[in-house]
Amino acid sequence: MKILLLNPTNRAIGSRVPKEKLPPLGLLYLGGSLIDIGYDNIELLNADYSNMADESIVEYVKNYKPDVLLIGHSGSTSAHPIAVRICYKIKAILPNVKIVYGGVYPSYHGYEILRDESCIDFIVKGEGEAVIRDLVRAMEVEKYDEVKGIVYRKENQIVTTPTADTIKNLDEYRVAWELINIADYSYWGDKRAVVVQFSRGCPHKCSYCGQREFWETWRHRDPVKFAKELARLHREEGVEVFNFADENPTTNKKVWKLFLETLIAENVDVTLVGSTRTDDLVRDEDILHLYKKAGFERFLLGIENYDESTIEKIKKGTSIETDRKAIELLRKNGILSMATYVFGFEEERFSDYWGGLKKIISYDPDQIQTLYATPHRWTSYFHEVKHRNIIQTNLQKWDYKHQIMEVKHISPLVLFLTIKAMELVLQLRPRAIKRYLFHPDPKIKHAIRWYYRMGRKVWFHEVYNFFFDDKRLKVGRELHNFWKYVSVKGREG
Repeated sequence: MKILLLNPTNRAIGSRVPKEKLPPLGLLYLGGSLIDIGYDNIELLNADYSNMADESIVEYVKNYKPDVLLIGHSGSTSAHPIAVRICYKIKAILPNVKIVYGGVYPSYHGYEILRDESCIDFIVKGEGEAVIRDLVRAMEVEKYDEVKGIVYRKENQIVTTPTADTIKNLDEYRVAWELINIADYSYWGDKRAVVVQFSRGCPHKCSYCGQREFWETWRHRDPVKFAKELARLHREEGVEVFNFADENPTTNKKVWKLFLETLIAENVDVTLVGSTRTDDLVRDEDILHLYKKAGFERFLLGIENYDESTIEKIKKGTSIETDRKAIELLRKNGILSMATYVFGFEEERFSDYWGGLKKIISYDPDQIQTLYATPHRWTSYFHEVKHRNIIQTNLQKWDYKHQIMEVKHISPLVLFLTIKAMELVLQLRPRAIKRYLFHPDPKIKHAIRWYYRMGRKVWFHEVYNFFFDDKRLKVGRELHNFWKYVSVKGREG
């Protein structure tokens, strides 16, 4: 059986502006799962790497002539319309190819996708490594009733099978690094880089995040094996930077400490970049020196907001004191902090943003990432704000960098200009410039300057898009009605 893994082009700002690219980890996991049971006639087409046009993608697929096309992406909602569009074009020239679609968005919208999109044959829900093995085997006999974790058509009916079992041992499945040329991928200032994953899931209940529902439980890989894999990739493949895909890799202090100690013992000079919670960093105050020694240069901190009542409402489970302390501890240990600020959680006023700016300046993070609250349907936050108005109906814009929900007291223009002004203030304040110019650690100085280069490009790109490309509704549509009147392709129906 001939199988093609396809990572479609993603139009999100974060994918298009930087020239550096990271490999599609999820598809590489699927490839490794299938190769290890004997399906070795597999290729990966990473169309996002070179921003391939639809016609070039279709031509590649036409020439390859796969029996099965596995399409997935990390862009969730925003990449869905592009994936569907490409699938229709592929089906037009290869009507017999079986197209399997997986990822976060199709996992939660599987029934609607098969109802509305004839080009898709199967949806894989949730973790795909085990499910894809069962599904591909079932394709050989065309019997799918016993395959857990899929949505498919049977006699013109859409069938959703029982949920697949959660993968308990993440080390049972491997990444098929052999499907890519690792030298093609870079990050952190043209350094050879890959994406890795130590754990899956998150034990916390933040209302706006779907990680808990998608992964169900927090699990981790064997910390010793994982550390040795990173060391091998550095020594044999020249990988310098490892970008952690985990939401919360530090959940279990004991196993995380063992990973750090094992990687340190491997004596490899690598850069680690990841995301975690501020309360975990405060908990780990006594071992943060191990974070630094292992190679961590930056953590993205999901602070999200700087108002105590909002933090409580979105069930973040942290506090202002904890958030502030985590940034102080990271700086003390020579690790950069990137604080997030999510706009639009509630019906905010300009005074809220002024107060938020003063607080975040007092926190003094090294970097800032501004985002818009995005009410994905699979989160509990969706139900909390279902009566708020949507002003952005194009799903391709649901990438956290475009305003989706109306803020009654502030126009989109004023909100956008406020955010852009806050970014300038935060990144050009004297303390930030001093670190940019005089940071004593050469590696950290390199990281700071790379961030400023990328940030400058993204900043101007977003300004251009807002005024010349983005389209918003002048009269909003209630969120709970949005899915009734807008097709899953993101076009008004």
